[in-house]
Amino acid sequence: MANSTITKYGIVGIGMMGREHLINLHHLRHQNLAVVSIADPHPPSQLLAIELARSFNWNLKVFSGHEELLESETCDVIVVSSPNMTHHRILMDIIAYPKPHHILVEKPLCTTVADCKEVLEAAKKRLDMVVQVGLEYRYMPPVAKLIEKVNGGEFGDVKMVAIREHRFPFLVKVNNWNRFNVNTGGTLVEKCCHFFDLMRLFASADPVCVMASGGVDVNHKDEVYDGKVPDIIDNAYVVIEFDNGCRGMLDLCMFAEGSRNEQEISVTGDIGKGEALVPEGLVRFGTRAGGREHVQTIKAEDERIKYEGLHHGSSYLEHLMFLSAIRGEGLAAVDLEDGLMAVAMGVAAQLSIQERRYVSMDEVL
Repeated sequence: MANSTITKYGIVGIGMMGREHLINLHHLRHQNLAVVSIADPHPPSQLLAIELARSFNWNLKVFSGHEELLESETCDVIVVSSPNMTHHRILMDIIAYPKPHHILVEKPLCTTVADCKEVLEAAKKRLDMVVQVGLEYRYMPPVAKLIEKVNGGEFGDVKMVAIREHRFPFLVKVNNWNRFNVNTGGTLVEKCCHFFDLMRLFASADPVCVMASGGVDVNHKDEVYDGKVPDIIDNAYVVIEFDNGCRGMLDLCMFAEGSRNEQEISVTGDIGKGEALVPEGLVRFGTRAGGREHVQTIKAEDERIKYEGLHHGSSYLEHLMFLSAIRGEGLAAVDLEDGLMAVAMGVAAQLSIQERRYVSMDEVL
């Protein structure tokens, strides 16, 4: 049942993902919410957002920075979808501001473990706000169905989690900020925090050590910005050992546009196996006892999704759950500890590639 009080949103960072949040919130307006303000220093991004909001009959107050948006006290909730390297300062300023604002922050939480920890410690002192991290891949219908089956014990004790992402190269962003590790935290933080979050979820355990191999082999090698060539890796293998004995593996390739599925996620336990295929939206599962002849395939769907968007409806569901949390109907579905651990696993993987060695999680945490 929709709440009768209008929940007012502000969006900090109104580039591609900021506008995606704006559209998702428009499709959730039956929940009595409205986007009332935006902050972004890039005028072309501001104009695109203003035009979009106007088509939804929303009039936005426009600010060039998050400080002005905070001081305007126009909103109850702030979505942070600015470039990765800006998250730490923006989050610390929002958390420190006297008037409480609930926060949904895009992944990754921050680009370093130290920054993530500082945000987490600051937020612990604010019991008047909900802070959720945008690791929305959990909510893609086939992934959510696989999580449900794992949690229901259908595969027994999980021993192996294998995730393959074979996709297109990084998109062009404002001022090409996503071309450099110093801004993104590195590909395995920027992109793959989603998959490390899923591994922790499926393993129901924390990582102990990481070994990775990767490189810059195809993409962006002929690009130069201010005299610098991009240093973000475009492919990697990452193996992670968890404290309960489970192992996770990531197979990342960002020059694989010819793939049928962008993500193939496999979870194998001692009695069975399941896999989720995105964007086909399929879940396959079977048991060792049943063998190959009894493997089932189902189409995973979620009737709550009113807008598919860029992430197969998962951003819509993320906002739905976040709204429930800020209205007192539950806790943040993905908390700051989840955000910290996903970043830490990515940082460990980046370090492993850089130094060609196993990296203990204690080193980065």
